[in-house]
Amino acid sequence: MIPAKEFWAALRARDFNFFSGVPCSILTEALAAVPDVPGIQYVPAVREDLALGVASGGYFAGKRTGILIQNSGLGNIINGLTSYSLMYEVPILMFITWRGYQGKDAPEHILMGDKMLDILELIGVPHRLLEDDNFETSLDEATEYMDREQRPFAIIVRKGAIG
Repeated sequence: MIPAKEFWAALRARDFNFFSGVPCSILTEALAAVPDVPGIQYVPAVREDLALGVASGGYFAGKRTGILIQNSGLGNIINGLTSYSLMYEVPILMFITWRGYQGKDAPEHILMGDKMLDILELIGVPHRLLEDDNFETSLDEATEYMDREQRPFAIIVRKGAIG
């Protein structure tokens, strides 16, 4: 498990400083730690497509940005990702929680949990599964890709990965 303050510190070390998102219980500890982390600004959103828009605005204001959403919200941002972020090369670091992982969760999360990685592949968004031993390297890979390609990158977060 990656402690929440270390999660944010690693992002700050790579100059990520502006985030938006829709709360998810898997991210409770990470979101609760935001007020205690200097240099991180988090703007809550009521929908995932709005979070994508807020983060995009932050990018155009010169910030390195990201969103925190659950995978059901991936369905809400497909159009914004494909017709805006990917098309106009807006690099957003996406932390997507994996609700329905291995068929375990509330029934409404099972189908998206099963199809999320396929959807990311289909729309051409590279992704990595967050693990204790790959967090720093995944962030480095995401940062390098986003700087080089000017496109979004997703880091998939399972329950218990951040605490």
